[in-house]
Amino acid sequence: MTPSTTPGTHPDAPSSGTQDVHTLKGTLQRLAPGTPLRDALDRIVRGHTGALIVLGDDENVTSICDGGFEFDVPFAATRLRELCKMDGAVILSSDIERIKRANVQLLPSPTWPTQESGTRHRSAERTALHTGLPVIAVSESQNTITLYVEGKAHMLEQPSTLLNRANQALGTMERYRDRLDQVNNRLHLAELHSYVTVIDVVSVIQREEMLRRVGESIDGDVLELGKDAKQIHIQLSELRGDNDREREAIIADYLVTDGIPSDEEIETALESISRLDDKALIKPANIARILGLPPTEEALDEPVIPRGYRTLSRIPRVQKFLMDKLVLEFGNLDALLNATTEDLSAVDGVGSLWARHITDGLGRLT
Repeated sequence: MTPSTTPGTHPDAPSSGTQDVHTLKGTLQRLAPGTPLRDALDRIVRGHTGALIVLGDDENVTSICDGGFEFDVPFAATRLRELCKMDGAVILSSDIERIKRANVQLLPSPTWPTQESGTRHRSAERTALHTGLPVIAVSESQNTITLYVEGKAHMLEQPSTLLNRANQALGTMERYRDRLDQVNNRLHLAELHSYVTVIDVVSVIQREEMLRRVGESIDGDVLELGKDAKQIHIQLSELRGDNDREREAIIADYLVTDGIPSDEEIETALESISRLDDKALIKPANIARILGLPPTEEALDEPVIPRGYRTLSRIPRVQKFLMDKLVLEFGNLDALLNATTEDLSAVDGVGSLWARHITDGLGRLT
C-alpha cells in the first residue's frame, strides 16, 4: 500500500505533531534574505557545489543516517559552505544554532513516493516525508534551492524576482482597491436610501474576494523576502485595510438564514466563496447561490434589505455583540435608522450612552 505524503502517517514517521518552526511559513522566515542560513545557501549556489541539508537532529534523523562525521560545532555560513563541498548531507540542529553532522548518507524509507529524478532531490524529499523535518536541496547544475517541507516542494526564488512580482501584484491590488471603493460607496448609499439590489451586493463581495486573493499571493512573497519586504508590507496593509472585517459584515447583512446569522454560518459562506475559482467568482449567480438568494439573471435586479451590520460597523467602537442585539430587536437597517435614542436604549444591554453614540453615528452616516 502506498504511504500518505503527509508527515506522521508513515510507520517510520514521527508520532508527534510538526512544530511551528518546521512549517513552510516558519522555515521560509529562517531562509529569508539576510539570515545566516540564507547567506550560507547563497554561498553554496555561487560556489556551484550543491548541498543536502536537514534542519533538525532528532531520533528520526539519526535512524536514517549512515557514515559521515558526527560533531557539534556552532553554525557559521562559511563553515556550512565548506562542509557542503563533501557529497553527503549536513545535519543542523532544529534551532540552526549548531552543525551536528556532515558527509552523512541519508537512507529514508524507499516506500515514500517522489517525483524527483535526481539522487540528491529524491533523498531530500523522502527524508522530509520520513522525518517531518524541513530538508533543503541545492542543485549543483542548476543553481536552484528547493525546500521540502509539509509534504511539498518549494523552490526559493531570487529576491529581485520576488520584489518585481510583488510590486506588479501591488499595482493590481491598487486597481482592485479603487474599484472596490467605488462599488462599496454605491452600496452604502443604496442601503441608506433603501434601493439595494442583489447585483449591488454581489459586486462588492466579488471585489472584496479579488482583493483578498491578490493580497494573499503577496503575503507569500513578503514572507520569503523577510526584512527586504518592509515597504511592500506597509503598502499591502494600507491596500488591504479592513477588508476581512468588511467581508464578514456584508455576509452578516445579506446571508439568508433563520434569524441573525451565526459566526459559523458566516464563516461557512466565506469559505464557500474562497473555494470558487477565478472563472466561477466573476459569475454573479454563484455568489447569489452561496448567500441563499435566487441564482438567476432576472433575480439580480431584485431588491434586498440589509440587516444593518455594515452600517453599524462604520460607527467607531460598536462591538459585534451590540450589533447582534440591535439587529435582533429591529430586524433591518431601515428600522434602525428610524429608531430614536429612547428606542435604542430600551434594548437590553445597550443603555443610554451607547444609544446616544449609535444614534449620533447613524445621523452622521446619513
